[in-house]
Amino acid sequence: MIKAIQTLKTLRASTLKLVEGLTIEQLNKIPNGFTNNIMWNLGHLIAAQQGVCYTRAGLATPVDQNLIGPYKPGTKPESIVSENEVEEIKALLVATIDQLEADYNKGIFKEYPAFTTRYGVELASIEDAIDFLPFHDGLHMGYIMALKRAI
Repeated sequence: MIKAIQTLKTLRASTLKLVEGLTIEQLNKIPNGFTNNIMWNLGHLIAAQQGVCYTRAGLATPVDQNLIGPYKPGTKPESIVSENEVEEIKALLVATIDQLEADYNKGIFKEYPAFTTRYGVELASIEDAIDFLPFHDGLHMGYIMALKRAI
């Protein structure tokens, strides 16, 4: 197993623990001074991982595009997320990393055109992409902590 995948599993579990017990209202609240909410950040973790790993590799995403679209980079919350969608996103936080690990082990990531992230990090392989994800998850975990304090 790639170390970064184990790190992602740990980060995702910690993120779920961080939001445990929050109400649907708290998860959807956009506090003053913020442009998004906790739910958007949770959904964005999934959307970003799917995009960086699968879309960039020229593969179809395991997660439906209807769920990914609202959480892509550059988006913001457009509606209140339902309890069902909250539960789906929480489940996908774990399932998508398990799927990534299985797909990596199957060798499906054959091509990966190099690109540079908005943070200036060049990703030239699926291994680079997987290594980048803990940084990205950690960044959004920090946003979630700040949002939680603000609500």
